[in-house]
Amino acid sequence: MPVKFFFRLLLILVALSLPLMGRAQRAKPPKIQVMVVGSDHLSQLYNKQPESDVFSPKKQAELAQVRAQLARFRPDIILVEAEPKEQPQIDSLYALYQKGTLRLEDLPSGRGERYQIGFALARQLGLPSPKGVNYFTSTSQSLLNSGTNIEAYTRDLRLLQTASRPLKALVQKDSLSLYDYLALANQPELIGLLHRMQFNTPAQVMNGSFAADGTNTADVGKVDTEYIGAHFITLFYNRNLKIYSNILRAQRQTQARRVMMLFGLAHVGVLEELLAVNPDYELVHAAKYLKTNKKKLLVLDK
Repeated sequence: MPVKFFFRLLLILVALSLPLMGRAQRAKPPKIQVMVVGSDHLSQLYNKQPESDVFSPKKQAELAQVRAQLARFRPDIILVEAEPKEQPQIDSLYALYQKGTLRLEDLPSGRGERYQIGFALARQLGLPSPKGVNYFTSTSQSLLNSGTNIEAYTRDLRLLQTASRPLKALVQKDSLSLYDYLALANQPELIGLLHRMQFNTPAQVMNGSFAADGTNTADVGKVDTEYIGAHFITLFYNRNLKIYSNILRAQRQTQARRVMMLFGLAHVGVLEELLAVNPDYELVHAAKYLKTNKKKLLVLDK
């Protein structure tokens, strides 16, 4: 092969390979896997009857089933509904829990999902202390109680209550397992209804006011009574945007690639909505792991 021809061929091959090298250099790392697990606040299940107590042997076995399913996601960090300023206390309690010198039964809030799922699953998987990413404000669903089209909001609220309250009563009586209860809570249909009721339907309500005895600690400025429903949505959205910021910060600090967070059900839809459009994240729905054959108990069309 003539030398001149050889060098010409070599130059052509190098030129052809440059775009491929550039694409390889620009290749992004795999997306961060994130899963939002919704939970009824487990401490609120307890009504002084032994069947309602998450510390009962039966419910402990059911919680073990929940944790076994969630473990299949293989999280490398667990985020919980606690504020970042609580982190020193969380770290201290988790260190004692890891050593076996802390019993959850001895904690005033030991029945809560932060401990029953968050702490227990983190220890089971050998993970570091769960991280608090909450931003706390309190706004009651009954705060919005008047205005044009208020019936649209109250209809969705009744629909949610009709679907959820019987399930809670069943699990409190041990007629429904705690595993199936949490699996039903994470079904897309229920998450969707709750999200619509809180972040969409209220926008139909106009020219109204908030209940004088309603709870609200969120301050997003002067209440615009013409757009009372939209202002109501803003109270919840403002809080969840700050939670979202805390989630992103926690991931950056820990460099976790598989993030599981545990939050009250009302947060799931909006957090999933925010995470789904973040190009760095890939959303995994909790229902993928929390499967149930009790869906007939989920009544959403009355």
